[in-house]
Amino acid sequence: MPTFLRSIVVEAPVETVFAFHEREDALRLLRPRFLPLRLLRKTGSIEPGSRVELKIGPFLWTALHTAYEKNRLFTDEQVQGPFAKWVHRHEFESVGRVTRLTDRVEYRLPGGPWMNHLFGWAVQFGLHQMFRQRHQITRHYCEKGAK
Repeated sequence: MPTFLRSIVVEAPVETVFAFHEREDALRLLRPRFLPLRLLRKTGSIEPGSRVELKIGPFLWTALHTAYEKNRLFTDEQVQGPFAKWVHRHEFESVGRVTRLTDRVEYRLPGGPWMNHLFGWAVQFGLHQMFRQRHQITRHYCEKGAK
């Protein structure tokens, strides 16, 4: 299964970086600016059982949070949406006084392996753009203590 992986170092303690992702407005702050995204419904935070329902362009997307270890990781999985499979694992590692944040996305496009072969480059490009932006925002809020 294709995997997208991107890590950054945030000059803030792991507790600060993880807490940013637990904020009520984190999804709004981290949403990709280049996608037409609308939050339809949200239940809970980032703990297992919490759900997020989005409209991204013409697609309905429902994600279910399935794993949570405070200051270490949380995972969301698509239960409805444009991918045949989507598992996004957010990993946080304390490295002294800084934090390594890693986003690991395992996905599969609908239509079988040939779709991943044909369009995988476009998904990787989009994920690269999205997580570059998300990581810049995370640094802004966590390193500078922005509210």
